[in-house]
Amino acid sequence: MAGSTSSFVIAQAAESAGIPVPPADAVSEAAPAAAAQSVEIIIEPAVSSYPDYLPTELLGYDLMAAYEIVEKGGPVVMILLALSVAAVMVTLVKLFQFSWLRVGATGKADKALALWIGGRHQDAYAAVSESASPTAVVLAHGMRGLIGGVDERTVREDVERVAVSQLSGLRSYMRVLDSTVQIAPLLGLFGTVLGMISAFQALQSAGAEADPTVLAGGIWVALLTTAVGLSIAIPMAFVNSWFEGRIEREKENIEGVLTSLFTRRATEAVRTAKPANDVGTRVAHAAE
Repeated sequence: MAGSTSSFVIAQAAESAGIPVPPADAVSEAAPAAAAQSVEIIIEPAVSSYPDYLPTELLGYDLMAAYEIVEKGGPVVMILLALSVAAVMVTLVKLFQFSWLRVGATGKADKALALWIGGRHQDAYAAVSESASPTAVVLAHGMRGLIGGVDERTVREDVERVAVSQLSGLRSYMRVLDSTVQIAPLLGLFGTVLGMISAFQALQSAGAEADPTVLAGGIWVALLTTAVGLSIAIPMAFVNSWFEGRIEREKENIEGVLTSLFTRRATEAVRTAKPANDVGTRVAHAAE
């Protein structure tokens, strides 16, 4: 009742002021019509185009940008990623192998050589026979042959065979890393060439209405494969060089211990005074 009274008072005030007031029935009829014409706006959350099983984060890093790079790069980027996964797996395997075999460690070999030169042949052989180091394995073969009475020339030839076998084991799967270093930049360049061809074809199709921004977008997508290829090849080049250096160092260790085994480090055992008419003195006088 109070509501109707207030409405009547407002209507009278509006009429006295000269403001037209629609009839109450018209207002009541227009209200449902306006309500029927009102549109309900529903904002739905954005749906990702990537499968649900793909992780969106890894160690705090957003992986959506990586997915976008793979999507824009196409098959070439997928091949590069597969190549990088293979190279990383080989790197981990080689690190485990080098650590397990203690590549570069010569402590036991040096101790065994000291015992061998001192005449304790059995103790020297026991010091290296249980070691898995390539240097120790080759040295153990040489000591075993000499202790068994085999001719020294035959022992020299046979330990060379063992040394080649040990070094070949260290070089196993290294071609994967070397191939990654050489192929990854070429694959990236190949993807860039394909992308540039597609971009210029789109530019030709557009004719006079070509949009420079569209061409620029196609070019940066094309260059994406080269960037991915270089980002894979550069770190793998360092890894491959490090492994090759360790293998070369192990080869030098093997050659050194074998030479010491057969010569017994004869020149280090000589402790005599230098004669006055030695070769060095004669060469010095000749130079004067």
